[in-house]
Amino acid sequence: MVKERARILVVGGGYVGMYTALRLQRKLKAELRRGEIEITVVTPDPYMTYQPFLPEAAAGSISPRHVVVPLRRVLDQCHVVVGEATAVDHAARTATVTTLATADAGRTELFGYDELVLAPGSVARTLPIPGLAEYGIGFKTVEEAIGLRNHVIEQMDIASSTRDPAIRDAALTFVFVGGGYAGVEALGELEDMARYAARYYHNVRAEDMRWILVEASDRILPEVGADMGRYTVTQLRRRNIQVLLGTRLESCADRVAVLSDGQRFPTRTVVWTAGVRPHPLLAATDLPLTDRGRLRCTAQLTVEGTAHAWGAGDAAAVPDVTAGPGALTAPNAQHAVRQARVLGDNLVHTLRGEPLDTYEHAYAGSVASLGLHKGVAQVYGRRLKGYPAWFMHRVYHLSRVSTVNRKARVLAEWILAGLFKREIVSLGSLEHPRAEFELAARGKHPHDPKGSS
Repeated sequence: MVKERARILVVGGGYVGMYTALRLQRKLKAELRRGEIEITVVTPDPYMTYQPFLPEAAAGSISPRHVVVPLRRVLDQCHVVVGEATAVDHAARTATVTTLATADAGRTELFGYDELVLAPGSVARTLPIPGLAEYGIGFKTVEEAIGLRNHVIEQMDIASSTRDPAIRDAALTFVFVGGGYAGVEALGELEDMARYAARYYHNVRAEDMRWILVEASDRILPEVGADMGRYTVTQLRRRNIQVLLGTRLESCADRVAVLSDGQRFPTRTVVWTAGVRPHPLLAATDLPLTDRGRLRCTAQLTVEGTAHAWGAGDAAAVPDVTAGPGALTAPNAQHAVRQARVLGDNLVHTLRGEPLDTYEHAYAGSVASLGLHKGVAQVYGRRLKGYPAWFMHRVYHLSRVSTVNRKARVLAEWILAGLFKREIVSLGSLEHPRAEFELAARGKHPHDPKGSS
């Protein structure tokens, strides 16, 4: 039995938000039925995105709808509110939220709570680089992944239909900034997909395309170790991918990528994956933050020095008790999922007056895909390359996907993708679904020279 009726507010529907709410839902079944507990999840999207599958979704190996988990189906005992939390006043136990219903009117709503789980995650870390806001493409959401896939195929269509060598070269030059997981996996999968698609173009060859990876440090994929990072650089270069280490993007204004080493690449594609930063919501709270803007948390996943507030995942600085004093857990999915389970358990312990558990997990390793049947991995000290690493990547992430339904769908798509040819269709019009109708309604349809009255 819980001590008293409690309102639990979970801010964020990512790894931590979803898995924490799911844990609470399972542990507090009886209390939820009796109305002693109320769980509200505030999230900008009504689904959780499994981000490790974004590169495969961009390459067409997985359907976009199978990369996301619908929160209302999984969290059927929780109240899911689609909206954006803009501020938290923990002293007053209230959160300011802009919902879909209030956004157009410019109003907000106040959500009261007794226990707060603050897990808004992170956002892309950008720099004031000329042209980046106008021409840069992110790679953090499923919408961006599918948009990038459509964009790459569209550039191949542009190159195939023009006689202007300058337009053609710019269309077939693809610049990726950032040598972490997101950048390397996205580049590897999309280059693989574009190479396959080129066989269906009569005047575009794989050798005509130029793929460039720009990384400011002297190594890529630091999570898999220095040796595996060097191996990855070698493999990418064997595929005629330029890997520029110790190099920064200085500008991409006027569709020209200017690098710190003086090189200039006319390009219509600049993909920005150069890291993340804590969600801006954290700065709009009265909770303690680190110098880098993350929540100060304890190994029990409570917010340091603050009662009834919890944090985990990218938004939280959680002590790594397996690595010695001062060490923090890495802000990645592996820790986020495990922290969510401990956080959920500890919240239940608090409600029932029980002692808290300590989060303790030794980092198991990392796996990365570099395209179909290509990858690198370092798991429990063992290094894998090529097909074994790629297979390990798929097995590991399939085991991490939430719900049996989602696992079965992803597995079925992989099997079908192995039996049949890839899909290479660009559906760029999905980004502007009303454009065709608007043209027709205004009497300016491009295929109707006379227009309509």
